[in-house]
Amino acid sequence: MADPKGFLTTPREMPKRRPVDVRIKDWHEVYEPQSIEHLQKQAGRCMDCGIPFCHQGCPLGNLIPEWNDLMWRGDKDEAIARLHATNNFPEFTGRLCPAPCETACVVGINADAVTIKQVELRTIEEAFGAGNVKPTPPDRLTGKTVAVIGSGPAGLAAAQQLTRAGHTVAVYERADKIGGLLRYGIPEFKMEKSVLDRRLNQMEKEGTRFRPGVNVGVEVTGADLRKKYDAIVLAVGATQWRDLPIKGRENKGIYQAMEFLPWGNKQALGEVTNPEINVAGKHVVILGGGDTGADCLGTSIRQGAASVTQLEIMPRPTEERPTSQPWPTYPMIYRVSSAHEELDNRVFAVSTEEFIGDGNGNLKALKIVETKFENGKFEPVPGTEKELPADFVFLAMGFTGPEKSEILSQLEVDLDDRGNIKRDGNYQSSQEGIFVAGDAGRGQSLIVWAIAEGRSAAAGVDKYLEGETQLPSPIEPTDRSLMV
Repeated sequence: MADPKGFLTTPREMPKRRPVDVRIKDWHEVYEPQSIEHLQKQAGRCMDCGIPFCHQGCPLGNLIPEWNDLMWRGDKDEAIARLHATNNFPEFTGRLCPAPCETACVVGINADAVTIKQVELRTIEEAFGAGNVKPTPPDRLTGKTVAVIGSGPAGLAAAQQLTRAGHTVAVYERADKIGGLLRYGIPEFKMEKSVLDRRLNQMEKEGTRFRPGVNVGVEVTGADLRKKYDAIVLAVGATQWRDLPIKGRENKGIYQAMEFLPWGNKQALGEVTNPEINVAGKHVVILGGGDTGADCLGTSIRQGAASVTQLEIMPRPTEERPTSQPWPTYPMIYRVSSAHEELDNRVFAVSTEEFIGDGNGNLKALKIVETKFENGKFEPVPGTEKELPADFVFLAMGFTGPEKSEILSQLEVDLDDRGNIKRDGNYQSSQEGIFVAGDAGRGQSLIVWAIAEGRSAAAGVDKYLEGETQLPSPIEPTDRSLMV
């Protein structure tokens, strides 16, 4: 095991974030480099407990105590081997995952949890730096072909697993570049896109073929795919965003978060100098208090917004774990993201009643009201109405399922009661040879669940094509995160 007294003698410590006044002037990632010696001390806090509940918190089944111990000992080569054994893309999860493994950490019962996510990130970055992340093409080809529709984390994970199994895989993406929400929804200050491109380069060298800029269902039909490929994986995500159809919704200046964030990324990369949605000098209101709302906040700050206010209908969470959400579940507590560290103007327990225009079709303000939870719903509190100036509003209220696109109709797959694509225990849809991975079948979820689904769906496809499979399947389609 790692240091037998590490969790007793070494306090939890995260790498420092760059000073706020410095980082808001650029789009680079917010964290400063961490020395390997410092990281090893943090890895040494792992107890190597008899029942590692971090495994339960992580849907990938990451062998966390093992690579914590290996990094503490300085065996970086074996550490990345253990990490890659369960996770195709630790550089993504190490930056973007909310780390349910840490809330399930045994040390976290009565102390601060191990910095699992940071050890994971440093392990993969050390490996890339040493040139130890090499393409692993298959020894032989099966002669079978697979089309993966969607290039988010689920689609990429499925594609890499199937390519390594010897199948010929083509990944289709309607956007102009591969990556899905990893490229267009995640701001540059959370993950620089060079990190994504680095992994895509490895996948190309392994043999995965990428087809960006193809709107499947329009330019390539479902019939075309069925004729050309032996199996199809639908990894189209849950991109049907939740709207707010209240009075004044038609005013200009109201956008979905995923209409705004791609422009921020294009601006960060120098692809545009004056994005179509630019909040410089404007008053911004964000509806939704989750990660996507925080992404809109950080992007608005870097564009130079005059003010940014974030509204959340839920009351302010407690700073300590609620008794109703005991260890090892993921608790709903008050969290301060890097964006909130830059500007924290969150207003809790309020609802938007009306978008107020200026009479010329442009947004001028929001009419908001305080709320309280009664009779199973949020009720407005009389006499608390007020107006909030706003030039732009970004809706970051989540997603309701996959878009009802042409490809779903053409492939004639069945949907469940929640609008997600139905699949069986092998991730196969109602149509033979068509499989479903990620949010399209699960509903809106986390990147770590998407990668787990991609790996499991790949095992289902391989078994369908070959009659058996040696690919790992970390989760069942019905598995859910730890809950009470």
